[in-house]
Amino acid sequence: MAPFRKSHSMSSKTMQALVFKVQYEAPDIVSIELRPDNPENAFPIVEAGAHIDLHLGNGLVRSYSLTNPGDTDRYVVAVLKDRRSRGGSTYVHEKLRIGQVVSIGVSRNYFKLDETVTMSVLLAGGIGITPIYAMLKRLSVLKRNATLIYCARSRVEAAFVAQIQTLVDASGTDLAVIFHFDDEHGGPPNLEQLLGGYAKDTHFYCCGPAPMLDAYEQACERLGQHHVHLERFEATGIPSEEVAEGYAVELKKSGRTVWVEPGIALLDALIEVGIRPDFNCREGVCGACETRVISGDVIHRDHILTKQEWSANKSMMICVSSCRTGRLVLDI
Repeated sequence: MAPFRKSHSMSSKTMQALVFKVQYEAPDIVSIELRPDNPENAFPIVEAGAHIDLHLGNGLVRSYSLTNPGDTDRYVVAVLKDRRSRGGSTYVHEKLRIGQVVSIGVSRNYFKLDETVTMSVLLAGGIGITPIYAMLKRLSVLKRNATLIYCARSRVEAAFVAQIQTLVDASGTDLAVIFHFDDEHGGPPNLEQLLGGYAKDTHFYCCGPAPMLDAYEQACERLGQHHVHLERFEATGIPSEEVAEGYAVELKKSGRTVWVEPGIALLDALIEVGIRPDFNCREGVCGACETRVISGDVIHRDHILTKQEWSANKSMMICVSSCRTGRLVLDI
């Protein structure tokens, strides 16, 4: 998928990986196969929906979804050369070469596939096919029923079309695919129509550009579907509630208390006093800074946790979220 927007990373959990293969998948899309730099080592197993941080030679860090669930000998990502690139995808396309050794982060998964359900519907827009393709592969292995709806401007711009068709054809009746290419259908897809007609226990998954994700959520709500999952790769519409007063943050493990002034990000307040939590995106989309909440009235502004998880208040993304009032106690 397209990268989560990231600034410089402060993540300590990295591994060394060899760029083993770079392959053309579609115009401005390449796949990158990474292998452990030491052949005797293995990566943590790839989960469908997971992503890794790729530390680039120009000092940037970008996260990309993995396409190869179940593997431990390789990680495969797909990268779109974004016209709005701030350096990440341009570097991958123009500078990353076979034989280079790069640092990568340990995989994280905030877009988990429920492998127990009877029916899954997978919706992908453009390069958002990357984690969705991984889910389709996993469901094929499990012999679960699933329908993939793959949307793009044109067939030529869509990655993995032939591979997906081959996978679906080989699955018998377990998998189905609907391709919607705007130039072939005369316009964008009608998501409510495409997502309609499924049982209430169906699980829906979507990854793609922000307008598609918004339309997807609205369509699922109108259809009365409740098992709705999505992954954003850029922050949009963060809740506007602001903190009018400062608040104290108790760090349970380190025994310290930090004061956070109004208008100052919690992450920045921690860094200012010498605390070094993991973080990457500063936009609440990558999950690197997720921290367990022991107590406190949290204002959640991330794009990872569900509304139910916000209500449960067991964790928060400290790069964007804050405390509404009183005292916040974190497991740091």
